[in-house]
Amino acid sequence: MDRLTAVRVFVEVADRGSLTQAAEHLDMSAAMVSRYLAAVEDWFGARLLHRTTRKVSLTDAGFAALPTCRQLLELAEEAQHLAAERSREPAGVLRVTSSGSFADAQLTAALVDFQRQYEQVEIVLSVGDKAADLVGERVDLAVRITNTLDPAMITRPLARCRSKLCASPDYLKKHGVPRVAEDLRQHRCIAHAFGIGKQYRFTQGGETLTVPVDWSFHTNETAVLRRAVLSGAGVGMLPTYYLGDELRSGRLVQLLPDHEPEELGIHAIYLSRQHQPLALRLLVDFLAARFAGDPAPWDQSL
Repeated sequence: MDRLTAVRVFVEVADRGSLTQAAEHLDMSAAMVSRYLAAVEDWFGARLLHRTTRKVSLTDAGFAALPTCRQLLELAEEAQHLAAERSREPAGVLRVTSSGSFADAQLTAALVDFQRQYEQVEIVLSVGDKAADLVGERVDLAVRITNTLDPAMITRPLARCRSKLCASPDYLKKHGVPRVAEDLRQHRCIAHAFGIGKQYRFTQGGETLTVPVDWSFHTNETAVLRRAVLSGAGVGMLPTYYLGDELRSGRLVQLLPDHEPEELGIHAIYLSRQHQPLALRLLVDFLAARFAGDPAPWDQSL
């Protein structure tokens, strides 16, 4: 006897409280429904339902078994959906959002390479450091850099985001090189508008160190912060995914290398695993493989 059908019959009877109504809904005879119920109870090794001529109710064992049975049906439905999806070529529109700096430095090239494999997928990429409303803005995938995640969303880690404290050679020539963290209090510092107040926070020797500073320049966009640091406006903390060429060429100089800024997670965020479009599932897998490793690919040459 088909066990999945038997489980579906049990759930239907439990929901409707009637063998007759369940039989009508499932287009089965009442005798067949009874046979399936008997089979389920035999597999569980317990009586799951109280049966009378008028109604059906759950036993204690039935109450305990019902959530598991619902989960089995959901998993079976999802497996069938996956099998159907895998047999098709991924296509359609994917709406993706990310910070402008990560899109510029890493994500855009990854999306282009993804489209080379799946030419029928159209991608709409919107950028901005403010977290998007996935429901209201009809976003399929958000790539966010944060340690604060919404428990209502489904997340998948893609990489770790490390940062470095930097300044341009021209700035350091004019204002000197900070030798210890406290020296930063005497320097012009550039802040991200979504930062943590007038302070820098580091890890040194396994301990957290907080240094109060004064901001001379504020911006809500990491790309602008990077440009300000390159222009000699002051000291800034920048993500390494956006710094490789500047550090290697000497256009920026890392400061206080023994002080590690707080790491953040880079996450793929979406609304649901159920009935997920094939294109979205493939894209998340692609990005996870693309950015895999610790350190992340962009950190391996620093």
